[in-house]
Amino acid sequence: MSRAEAEAETVRTGTDRAVRTPSPLWSLGLLRGELQITFRRWRTLALLGVLAAVPVLVGIAVRIETGDGSSVGGGGGEGPAFISQISNNGLFLVFTALAATLPFFLPMAVGVVAGDAIAGESSAGTLRYLLVAPAGRTRLLLTKYATVIAFCLAATLVVAVSALAVGALLFPLGDLTTISGTRIGYAEGLGRALLIALVVAASLVGIAALGLFVSTLTGSGIAAMATTVGLLITVQILDQIPQLESLQPYLFSHYWLSFADLMREPVYWDDLVRNLGLQVLYAAVFGSAAWARFTAKDITA
Repeated sequence: MSRAEAEAETVRTGTDRAVRTPSPLWSLGLLRGELQITFRRWRTLALLGVLAAVPVLVGIAVRIETGDGSSVGGGGGEGPAFISQISNNGLFLVFTALAATLPFFLPMAVGVVAGDAIAGESSAGTLRYLLVAPAGRTRLLLTKYATVIAFCLAATLVVAVSALAVGALLFPLGDLTTISGTRIGYAEGLGRALLIALVVAASLVGIAALGLFVSTLTGSGIAAMATTVGLLITVQILDQIPQLESLQPYLFSHYWLSFADLMREPVYWDDLVRNLGLQVLYAAVFGSAAWARFTAKDITA
C-alpha cells in the first residue's frame, strides 16, 4: 500500500469512527432532548401538580385545626413527623410534607416516569428509531436513567418549595427547635431543609433503577408503570410485617424516613449512611440488570 493510500485509509477510518462515536456535545443534546420531552408531558406536569398540592392541603388542614389555639391531633402526636410543630414554625411544613409524600406519592411518581422510560418508547414505536441514531443502547439507557434521576430531584424540590411557600404564608417563621431540644437559627434551618430535600431525592435512586429495569422487560408502558408501582406497594407492605424484621433492613424503603435524623443536634448519621448505601446498591444491581436486558433485547418496535 502506497503512502497516499495509507493516508486515505486513515482518513476514512477516522471518519467512520467519528460517525460511530457520538461527541460529548451530541450526548448532552440527547439528554437535553429527553429532559424536554419528559418535563413537557401532561402526565409529568400532572404528577408534579399533585405533589405540589400535598403541602397546600397539609398546611390548610393544620391552619384550620389550630385556628382556635389547639394543638394538631389534640396533642396525641398523630400524623406525619414534625406535624405538631408546624403551627410554631412554618419551616416544619417542609419536613412534614416530605415525610408525608416519601412513603408513597414521591416514589409512585418516580415509578411512573421510570417505568415508561423504555417501555413507553417501545409501545409508541419510537425506540427503534432512537437506536438508528448514533446513540447506542448503553448511551440511551444512561440518558434515560439520568432523566429519571433529574425527575427525582425536581419532584422533591417541588414538594419542598411548595411547603416552604405555604408555611411562610400561613405560619410564623423563625429559629427552630431540633429533635434534640437545641435551638438553631432560621438560616441554618433552611440549609438543613435543602439537605433533607437532597437526601429524599437520593432515597429515590433505588426505585428509579428498579422501574427502569422493569421498563426493559416489556413493550407496554402501562404494564411497566403498573408493575413498578405494584412492587413499591408490595415492598411497603413487607416493611410493616413484624415477622420479616430480619429482611426489612435490605428493603429499599426501610431507611427512607431516616432524613429526620438531620434535625438532631448533633446529626445522627448511621441510618442516613445505611439508606444512601442501600440506594447505591439497588441502583448498581438493577441498573446492571437493565443494561444486560436492554443490550441483548431484540428491538422490533
